[in-house]
Amino acid sequence: MCGIVGYIGSKKAEPILIDGLLRLEYRGYDSVGIATLENNKINLVKSKGRVNSLAENEEAQKLIGTLGIGHTRWATHGGVYKKNAHPHQCGNVTLVHNGIVENYRELIEDYNLQSVLQSETDTEVVAALMDMYYKGDAEEAIQRVVRKLKGTFALVMMFEDKPGVIYAIRNVSPIVVAKC
Repeated sequence: MCGIVGYIGSKKAEPILIDGLLRLEYRGYDSVGIATLENNKINLVKSKGRVNSLAENEEAQKLIGTLGIGHTRWATHGGVYKKNAHPHQCGNVTLVHNGIVENYRELIEDYNLQSVLQSETDTEVVAALMDMYYKGDAEEAIQRVVRKLKGTFALVMMFEDKPGVIYAIRNVSPIVVAKC
């Protein structure tokens, strides 16, 4: 199982996300990434390898946002490449995903997403579809996209123009939300 961590607060998100991902790491993962929202712009940093490869990354340490999401990946779709690491960003939408979207190839064909995809993952397909449906109402876009997905999944996402909010939804796959 992959690991997802999100944070909303007043502290710098990057060290909190890294610490959370380290606590979830119980076996080798192939890649890791975090994204933070800073001044209505999402910045992301990805790395091949385990969480420590990201913790030591100077670009990650420069992230100053106080809202963010992170993910450790155990590949199901696509090879072990930095481009396949989560989070995936398409337009306003940045998301991480645990599980499998079984119909991702059909979604690529049905919505002509080939030209916008840069990875080999089912996750980026969800991000691209979410961005296509997003017209300012995140909840509406999420509902429309989730109705099209087949499989089990947990999605956690941010929208550049929605500061202070992280959205999460699941179908069968577990997800836990906590307030500290």
